[in-house]
Amino acid sequence: MRKALIIGIDQYSSIDSLSGCVKDANAVVKVLERNADNSTNFQTPRLILGSKETPIVKKSILKAAVRELFQGECEIALLYFAGHGYVEDTGGYLCAGDCETGDDGLSLHEVMTLANRSKAKNRVIILDSCHSGVIGSNPIDTSLTELKEGTTILTASTEDQYAMENSDASGGVFTTLLVDALEGAAANLVGDVTPGSIYAHIDQSLGPWAQRPVFKTNVQTFVSLRKAKPAITLSDLQALITYFPNADYKFPLDPSFEPERFEEHKLDPNILPPDPVNTQIFACLQRYVKVNLLRPIGATHMWHAAMNSKSCELTVLGQHYWKLVKNRLI
Repeated sequence: MRKALIIGIDQYSSIDSLSGCVKDANAVVKVLERNADNSTNFQTPRLILGSKETPIVKKSILKAAVRELFQGECEIALLYFAGHGYVEDTGGYLCAGDCETGDDGLSLHEVMTLANRSKAKNRVIILDSCHSGVIGSNPIDTSLTELKEGTTILTASTEDQYAMENSDASGGVFTTLLVDALEGAAANLVGDVTPGSIYAHIDQSLGPWAQRPVFKTNVQTFVSLRKAKPAITLSDLQALITYFPNADYKFPLDPSFEPERFEEHKLDPNILPPDPVNTQIFACLQRYVKVNLLRPIGATHMWHAAMNSKSCELTVLGQHYWKLVKNRLI
């Protein structure tokens, strides 16, 4: 079972209201509900929205929903929150719609207590709110983090920073990149999008901006949050060990692998004609090149490598996936 609680609050009764959090929450729900192949991912995520058209989201509602999320056993329990955040010397808070001062919101310490006590195998907390990077920090020494094994935190900003919204009020900068990552920008070659790859995508995309995402985790392996369209088929990946008996193998090529040639090549009796079996292998090798698993040796392109009887070899990434296949990890 994969559980998700998605919260987006724009409307506040006493503090300044926001404009993009509800849009962000709806976008996150949409991308999390199903994988790229339309199979179910997080089945019926719970959605809590605070807008002009809905009742004010009270702190009691937030706390009860977070408590319910982390109750019981499941493969993954994911919490996403977009809205105001608040921090003071006693800790950080998620601001409910009825907040008046900020420190009357849902304490991040309480959120972490519920998450750390949860029996869920994986607990993922994603916060697009100001000062959210303080979550998980030791209340006495904020340079230390206290996470139970299986917990991962990803936040839009550090303890001291504000979370930026897009200038066109279309949502938060962080969540825009989060959705982009989940849709496939952060997927590995088999299509898995993990918290680690999402953080890397967001971190690189933000560049030198003042807002910096925060990533904290205590896991042995990352769980996949969504299955995007893979860049290469599983059968192609598994064929790596068929074509390459070892990771350092130099695969020999000749003109029989290349189906495309100029007229003078067709008329030259010394040049081998295309071989149907070899051209099928060559097509797979070219697909490896497209995803940076393979490179020609001593030639600019694979066409030149084949026509000039040179070789090709696995890249460092290709050797990594070769080992995964060899060890039956893919």
